[in-house]
Amino acid sequence: MDGDQVPVQCSAKGCRQAARWQLRWSNPRIHAGDRRKTWLACAEHRDSLSDFLSARGFLREVVAMDPDD
Repeated sequence: MDGDQVPVQCSAKGCRQAARWQLRWSNPRIHAGDRRKTWLACAEHRDSLSDFLSARGFLREVVAMDPDD
């Protein structure tokens, strides 16, 4: 990461940890089939955020973030 980039943070409420995972999701009732939204997760919140999205049928994929980005 260069000096101009802002570190990405976990999307969990109140969490300020660096994100390590992209949780790509969509709500099939309102999003087109190929559209994806992204939540970011730290290691601690990856499972809880994934579970939340999975329980609603929204989670499409979980992708590790490139540490050089």
